[in-house]
Amino acid sequence: MFINFLKIAFRNLSKHKVTSFINLFGLTVGLTSCLLITIYILNEISYDKWNTKADHIYRVARIFKTSDGAKSLELGTVSPPFGHYFPSEFPEIENMTRLFGIGTVPMKYQEKIFSEKNAFFADENVFDMFPVEIVKGNQATALRDPYTVMLSEEVAKKYFGDEDPIDKVIRVNSQADAKVTGIYKSFPSNSHIHPEIMVSFNTLKDSTVYGEKQLRTNWGNNSFFTYLQLPENYDPKTLEQKFPDFLDKHMANEYGGSKPSALTSLYLQKLTDIHLYSHTDAEAEPNGDIKRVYIFSVIALFILLIACINYMNLSTARSTLRAKEIGIRKVVGAGRWELRGQFLSESLLMCLIAAVLALLLTWLAIPWLNKVSGQTLSFEVLFQPNVLLPLVATPFIVGLISGLYPAMYMSSFQPVKTLKGLFKAGGTNISLRKVLVVSQFSIGIVLIITTIIVLQQLHYIHNKTLGYDKEQVVIFPYTFEVGNHYESFRTELLQSRYFKNVARSSRIPTGRLLDNMGASALSGDSLKPVTSDIKYVNCDYEFANTFNISLAAGRFFSKTYGADSTNFVINHAAVRSIGWKSDEDAIGKDFSYGGIRGHVVGVVNDFHFESMHQSIAPMVFLLRPSYRRLAVKLTGNTPTAMEALAQTWRKFFPESPFDYTFLDESFDRLYESEQRQASIFTSFSVIAICIACLGLFGLSTFAVSQRIKEIGVRKVLGASVNGLVLLLAKDFLKLVIIAAMIAFPLAWYVMSKWLAGFEYRVSIHWWVFLLSGLLAVLVAFITIGFHAVKAALANPVVALRSE
Repeated sequence: MFINFLKIAFRNLSKHKVTSFINLFGLTVGLTSCLLITIYILNEISYDKWNTKADHIYRVARIFKTSDGAKSLELGTVSPPFGHYFPSEFPEIENMTRLFGIGTVPMKYQEKIFSEKNAFFADENVFDMFPVEIVKGNQATALRDPYTVMLSEEVAKKYFGDEDPIDKVIRVNSQADAKVTGIYKSFPSNSHIHPEIMVSFNTLKDSTVYGEKQLRTNWGNNSFFTYLQLPENYDPKTLEQKFPDFLDKHMANEYGGSKPSALTSLYLQKLTDIHLYSHTDAEAEPNGDIKRVYIFSVIALFILLIACINYMNLSTARSTLRAKEIGIRKVVGAGRWELRGQFLSESLLMCLIAAVLALLLTWLAIPWLNKVSGQTLSFEVLFQPNVLLPLVATPFIVGLISGLYPAMYMSSFQPVKTLKGLFKAGGTNISLRKVLVVSQFSIGIVLIITTIIVLQQLHYIHNKTLGYDKEQVVIFPYTFEVGNHYESFRTELLQSRYFKNVARSSRIPTGRLLDNMGASALSGDSLKPVTSDIKYVNCDYEFANTFNISLAAGRFFSKTYGADSTNFVINHAAVRSIGWKSDEDAIGKDFSYGGIRGHVVGVVNDFHFESMHQSIAPMVFLLRPSYRRLAVKLTGNTPTAMEALAQTWRKFFPESPFDYTFLDESFDRLYESEQRQASIFTSFSVIAICIACLGLFGLSTFAVSQRIKEIGVRKVLGASVNGLVLLLAKDFLKLVIIAAMIAFPLAWYVMSKWLAGFEYRVSIHWWVFLLSGLLAVLVAFITIGFHAVKAALANPVVALRSE
């Protein structure tokens, strides 16, 4: 019987080629979309699960609060004294390790110079917590001594080629030599952190900048990733409950008598939760987002649902063509279960063919998915043991869902009516088909609206006035060597017509503002603490001119004023937060920041230093020689200017690689996630609409074929072509309009939530919904109109000659 089912299924597929193609195409594309998104999701949820100890490892995170209890800053890093005191204060901690990012640092071996971005100071037990394979060296001792370094295989190959790197010496940041003591396999791609170079943490203890005392007492430098290993089945909440007393015990002096636990707090992040759930202001790398996983999961299900709806619609619509077949089968003894088995076998066969084609398309589409997602995804992830069984079961489940209703419906036909020609496809099935068409287009319209609004927000971001000039600004890391020869370098650059200005700063626009040292402002006759956080940026005299930041009142720092080393420039947001009447009123006022007292000499207009996800923060600019970035403003003719810049750079900084970024590129990277989301939304919206239209195409084909004689009669009686087209199209267009009415509020709700993540955002305009609805109606009308026009133009004699 099963073989007989398959034979009939193949015959029906080959007999009704258009319908079979529509069903096969829809199911194949739907399954391909699901597989692609499944690969993406499997990669996202796999982060850090490669670590065999991941279930017991937690990262310490810190929250800073204002005096009224509001959160002002959240970091995935903490200061070094926490790592010093934790093991002795909390005996339940089985192990602890720290990683401290060096930032972009030049490294040199012989004549090879590279700029490294994934270099860290690391505790000697780091590989106990992150068990990657050690290729060379002793894991227990490789990072024990100061000025020792371990390299990943890729970095070692880059510096040493086929040489044995052990005991070779590389120069770090043009000022210290470190001996290579070990080589390790790179951290897997699905790790939240990827150290490629690890310098012994004990090097910090031996340095003049930090020193062992600083690592015990410097509570202000919150730059250290600190990981704890807790006992199996230990509740991390138990340890978190002890943190407030710890803070009050050790940090009382830092808060000048205030209770530290009221102004700052610690909590633990499970290692496997960091990538999807942690969105602090200091992360090792850009993280994913569990919301994005949910969104893409829903999109995949939507597309597959549309394909299943197509199958159900077309199967039930074609029921009249198979009514006599069903009647004859029943007369010769076939029961309902045998008939249901026949129709389910056809559905399963269709889904199995679609599944094979979907696997092939998925394999071909992986490079595209890697490009739009910015990740390195692998087709092989689908063949993991815990994934393979659901993967094999999927076509059967989809086939069952798609074919169950048509099987139940068609097996219920009465043989007397079908054999006498009295059966008509009507009643409940028509209503259900309408519901399914409405569902399809509701989903499609929601995807159209979300895509338009995402693209609108991205356009708004890229065209909004930022308050500074991001064009033709080249950014370099400010290394030790650059600091030693900066003035000579700047003087020579400005003698060339290709360069407009050069400036130094601790941070640059597009970065995050994380630094706060406490402000006091003149109120009445005395200085009083400012309750709001004011972030600071160290800069030199040329910062405002280089970035073309305009002044609202007063002046920027100038070499003609010797007292500017203790004076301040603030932004308009700081004026508001302090409570001064106006920008002009702030000029000359006494102001204290970080324990240094001076006067406000200038107020700059507000500008978007950070991304538009954040509101413009109150800022103060300090004339302090503590820099991390160098900015060069070009006058134009970029290729020639960059060539001249490279020559000058190599002349003055032979041990620092010519490693730069353009500021506008840094700005674009702020919104890479949204750009990728827009690309994926657009792609899958087009797919969803195409599948829905294919279904509508099949339904309209059948609907028109059922009314051929009616059309012939109407034409004989004088009906126009336009009138007939409208007659045939209006029933389907009504369904699309109903779908739009359902989709509009749903899309508005979803996009309101998404836009809430931006402090500066577009409004949701009514015309977006109207445009989306009209677009859906137009696409549906074109789809239906093809058959309607063809039928309306046909010779009525052909349709009526059998009467």
